[in-house]
Amino acid sequence: MIGKEGRVTGKIGPGLVGEVMIPIRGGVEAFYAHPVDPRDEIMVGTIVVVVEYHPPRTVYVAQALGA
Repeated sequence: MIGKEGRVTGKIGPGLVGEVMIPIRGGVEAFYAHPVDPRDEIMVGTIVVVVEYHPPRTVYVAQALGA
């Protein structure tokens, strides 16, 4: 999971549990998402990269370079 890219489908930010869709296992699955930097806000539609993964469905993400 770490290093995979996904698209934000629910705003990620301080005090919010966002959502990202990540291509995995031949499909696309939803994961709960938090920002790696707790001060960051990441808007819907932004491409992010997974920095930490906490099974089964939680990821910590950062905005992808060039996104």
